[in-house]
Amino acid sequence: MNEQIKLFNKKEDCCGCSACANICPKGAITMEADGLGFLYPKIDEAKCIKCGLCKKVCSFNSNYDRSLNLNEPEVYAVRHKDLKEIVTSRSGAVFIALSDWVLNKNGIIYGAGYTGHFRVVHKRAVTKIERDEFKGSKYVQSDLNTVFKQVKNDLENNQYVMFSGTPCQTAGLRAFLKLTGVNIDKLFLIDIVCHGVPSPYFWRDYIDYIERKNKQKVIEVNFRDKTKFGWTAHKESFKLEDTYTYTYTYTYTFYQHIMFRRSCGVCHFTNLKRPSDITIGDFWGWQKVDSKFNADDKGVSLVLLNTEKGKKLFELIKPEINFIKTDTEHCMQPNLQHPSVIHPKRDEFEKDYIKYGFVYVAKKYGNLGWKYKVLNSLRKVKNRSKVLSWIWNLIRNKVK
Repeated sequence: MNEQIKLFNKKEDCCGCSACANICPKGAITMEADGLGFLYPKIDEAKCIKCGLCKKVCSFNSNYDRSLNLNEPEVYAVRHKDLKEIVTSRSGAVFIALSDWVLNKNGIIYGAGYTGHFRVVHKRAVTKIERDEFKGSKYVQSDLNTVFKQVKNDLENNQYVMFSGTPCQTAGLRAFLKLTGVNIDKLFLIDIVCHGVPSPYFWRDYIDYIERKNKQKVIEVNFRDKTKFGWTAHKESFKLEDTYTYTYTYTYTFYQHIMFRRSCGVCHFTNLKRPSDITIGDFWGWQKVDSKFNADDKGVSLVLLNTEKGKKLFELIKPEINFIKTDTEHCMQPNLQHPSVIHPKRDEFEKDYIKYGFVYVAKKYGNLGWKYKVLNSLRKVKNRSKVLSWIWNLIRNKVK
């Protein structure tokens, strides 16, 4: 009897890209959610034929395909020439320029959008209106479902395709297409400078919390609202039925790295050998390149051209963008050098979340409740006696 297939030894070994589920010829692998909503593959042994394709396709390791990479990426600071596109995008709107070229060729764009009540998923777009849903950051791991198979089908139909996602998703897609023997000449892979992917369930429950608190339905979300707070701000905004609310709760928890997928702490792609044709992100430190380039604080994109195909596509969009060529020394960010460091209480956070729910962990580990207010005051105020007086009054009022 053949040995039972085991896809990973521990959760850190799986990034949830779904390549294994998409490659399985018998549909024996399904992606199932854990307690935080992260998807992991599960094999139905009754359907499994032990072909081993699921093991071969896995690219979440240090041996991922770098065969097409340049010796060193070409680096650019980029802003779209249309200011409206910049204002409605996360950074400098280079993604719009890139995807517009593909759409003008009657091509297909894949990116992170929403389904249901703001559940983050990867979607297929054939128009600019559909593509516009992919604008802006989504600080949640997206569900890829059968998207890899859809990309394969589009390429087999000789269409241009652009797929944008996290580096582990682009690596998974490239491995999937290579193993299936599909011609990828018309495929453009775009990855983001990824900080880590947060819990889908925490995001779901946060939306529910916002609605219960405001007694209204959320009808629009923005993970980083730069129209009100500027490009460098990190505040969420929620449009409700007849009002807006602005908060920092989700972002605060995000930057603690306490609700990240476990694999984010050992990410193999946090370097300059990216598993994509082009890498995009926020260009922090743009002032060192040109102090006037982003003077309006509307945003500027970092662009890394990783392959010859990436370079050719960038040449084609130059009429639509303003750009400055620079080098890797001026663009380095922590997540281009090493993985995010997972919070030491991440396991405790997960156990508490599963047992007690969103509000409990948001108070214990986040910025809800009086504990955060006390600590935040201690950080800000030099005169500690004033803080102690404030704490005493808070406790006294609670007793009353």
